[in-house]
Amino acid sequence: MSTIDAHEPFDVVAVGAHPDDVEIVMGGTLATLTARGLRVLIVDLCDGEPTRYAARGVRREQAAHAAELLGASRTILAFHDRLIEDTPTTRLAVAALIRRHRPRFVFTSDGFGVHPDHKAVTDIVTHAVFYARLPKWDEVPGGEALADTEPHEIDRLYYGHCRMERPWQAFDFAVDVSSVYSRKVEAIDVYRSVFCGPQAARLERFRTEDQYVGSLVGVAYAEAFKARSPLLVTDPTTFVKTPFG
Repeated sequence: MSTIDAHEPFDVVAVGAHPDDVEIVMGGTLATLTARGLRVLIVDLCDGEPTRYAARGVRREQAAHAAELLGASRTILAFHDRLIEDTPTTRLAVAALIRRHRPRFVFTSDGFGVHPDHKAVTDIVTHAVFYARLPKWDEVPGGEALADTEPHEIDRLYYGHCRMERPWQAFDFAVDVSSVYSRKVEAIDVYRSVFCGPQAARLERFRTEDQYVGSLVGVAYAEAFKARSPLLVTDPTTFVKTPFG
């Protein structure tokens, strides 16, 4: 995996619990953003080991390749698959990345607890975004994790739909990913350490959800998101036409 400069700027930071989570939830959106020239950093809280169908280290290699296919950079933190928890330590680790890379937008997934790591990442990122904007961490126990950083307030925090969870009854907006959908599929397909044997059937379920969200907004494929706070525009004509208005 390519080395990322500690203070390299990114427009977007997308955080998942494990390698493949970000690709599945928002791979098309990230491909759309990188195609527009935005700089995207994918952050995995752990390396996803042990994995079902490969030796240790293979999933990390696959993650690097998948990020390249989406036009993104990637870094993997040293927390442990199955044991990720929302703690001050994990919050501060993500807050440090936000402060160092200073994105305008942060994305993560919305998990409720089918997989405890997915529930944890939702809370970790929500709290880390808040931590990142606060000053005077030198006066707080554990604040040394942010010692070489300055406060940073992002523009927006967005949550994508975690595919292991129950369907959303509503979402705040959808991104048309039809034109880049083949790149998303290719990036997910890299993870043969995960999606082999009985698990391969999940790939079709992921495609079906993207197709269903697309049908709601009149396109072939779309990814749904919720916003942390109400969406604001200066011009209501910004929104793209959808069926039934």
